[in-house]
Amino acid sequence: MAFVLKSDDESLTMNGLHLNGQDSLVQALLTDFYQITMSYAHWLNKKSESHAVFDLYFRKNPFQGEYTIFAGLEDCLRFVENFRFSSSDLDYIRQTLPNAEEGFFQYLAELDCRKVRIEAIPEGTVVFPKVPLLIVSGPIGICQLLETTLLNLVNYASLVATNASRFKLAAGGMQLLEFGLRRAQGPNGGLSASKYCYVGGFDGTSNVLAGKLYGIPVKGTQAHSFICSFSSESDLNIRMIRTADGKEIDLYELAKEKLTWLMNTINWGVARSELSQGELASFVAYAIAFPTSFLALIDTYDVLRSGVINFLSVALALNDCGYRALGVRIDSGDLSYLSKEIRIRFKKVADADSNLSFVSSLTIVASNDINEETIISLNEQKHEINAYGVGTHLVTCQKQPALGCVYKLVSCDGEPKIKLSQDVSKITIPCKKLCFRVYGKSGNPILDLMTIRGDEDFTHFETDADGNKVEFQSSRTEKYEGSILCRHPFEEGKRCLVWRGKQPEVDSTPPPPPLPLSPHLSLQEGRRCLVSSDCQIHRLHRVYWDGEVKEKLPTLPEIREHVFCELSKLRGDHKRYLNPTPYKVSVSSILFDFLHDQWLKNAPICQLE
Repeated sequence: MAFVLKSDDESLTMNGLHLNGQDSLVQALLTDFYQITMSYAHWLNKKSESHAVFDLYFRKNPFQGEYTIFAGLEDCLRFVENFRFSSSDLDYIRQTLPNAEEGFFQYLAELDCRKVRIEAIPEGTVVFPKVPLLIVSGPIGICQLLETTLLNLVNYASLVATNASRFKLAAGGMQLLEFGLRRAQGPNGGLSASKYCYVGGFDGTSNVLAGKLYGIPVKGTQAHSFICSFSSESDLNIRMIRTADGKEIDLYELAKEKLTWLMNTINWGVARSELSQGELASFVAYAIAFPTSFLALIDTYDVLRSGVINFLSVALALNDCGYRALGVRIDSGDLSYLSKEIRIRFKKVADADSNLSFVSSLTIVASNDINEETIISLNEQKHEINAYGVGTHLVTCQKQPALGCVYKLVSCDGEPKIKLSQDVSKITIPCKKLCFRVYGKSGNPILDLMTIRGDEDFTHFETDADGNKVEFQSSRTEKYEGSILCRHPFEEGKRCLVWRGKQPEVDSTPPPPPLPLSPHLSLQEGRRCLVSSDCQIHRLHRVYWDGEVKEKLPTLPEIREHVFCELSKLRGDHKRYLNPTPYKVSVSSILFDFLHDQWLKNAPICQLE
């Protein structure tokens, strides 16, 4: 569990750098200047209390993939929960807006998020473009001020969690360790990376503060500097080790005995004089300090002609003392070739003595600028690596440095709002929406569907604030008995029918458990797709904030487990590295008609002369 430290004010708790569970830098003033200028203009225009609805979403999946992991929701809720302008904040804003009326600062001083409502997809869910991750509604003055910080909290968290999940998919069941703190974008970036890489599937971190704050397992070996700091056995000031049964033994002398046995028993193709004495001494020093978790960095001088032999000498000595070494790490060179050669040597030792069979399965950890493509290539080369330590490419997301989430107004005082663009992908979908995930008979999600409130196919999902069912009336231009017409938001020819079987009931349970992956049945007709399936439809959003936190928030391990569950249900062709199949994100027929009506209504008509 995460470390929690009581503050001097017993009404508050401090999670390391985190006040009330939230980074102390995440505060009301962490925003863009134009948010404050817009807020003043709204206030001056007596429009601050107008009811607005904003969608926070992204337009394209990252890393040339076809899925994204939603992360950062709890950080958003903690920010909203603690949103206040301090007196020093107000003094600073007065300096930046010297001509603003004093009443505006009184308005800011009293501002909080009690009138705000946030609907969100559960954290750790697999998500797709255009579907809102957050639906923020309330007075436009406060909702506008939340924009920049919410985007900041969601963008990187979701990006790095997605990156981590892609590494996990590439590595399969292998252990993954995040070593990125030294390469991250500042202290806060390093902490966020460690947290959300763990959510995305990594098994541990080198970041000690992240381990303290978030309860993430911390892992590490030693650096080349530690190995280089020993030149010979004379640098060993402590040579004795307490064995598992309580005896005192000179570990260095025992390691030398084991080295003699190794050199006499197995042909290593190297003279004993070529082995680094300082390296052997450093391994002994580390093994004395950590006899139950000894894992050695063996590429300081030469992996095969020194490092692996010195390691085995110490590992066999530890075995005689009642301890088991964990393995080795290689941080340079041809990782596939070296891992296979190391494994060959491990097996030779195991074959030389039946009591040493454990040596054949010792762990080999690889690091050295690992990226997703490196892991895929190593897989093709049939490597013998058991775990990866990944840093730079993981935490900096070098393949794509930003997710590109946006925060767009879709309704104000009940009137739909649309933002137009010559780039169709940047046109917004107006109105407050209901969003669903449709599962096929295989148990796999087959599409996400957005609809307008009032769509008769979905009235059974509608409830008011008290949970009572709300009925709507709507008209239809096209009807399909027992099915739902799903349409591409902007391309008229792309549409599909989902046969839902019996009408679903209001569903508050999690989606169905994962089943063996198999393609859904489909009939392609030009650009139409008829999806034949006994569908289950689940509403994507829950109300997480309505003046206060409304849902019990999951722990980090629970979010991580949710990510695994979500990815297990997603079809393999959506997750593959090369040319993944795009996942369908559709709108209902009534929302399609409404969107295009608003598009035409708001688009200027060019007059030719």
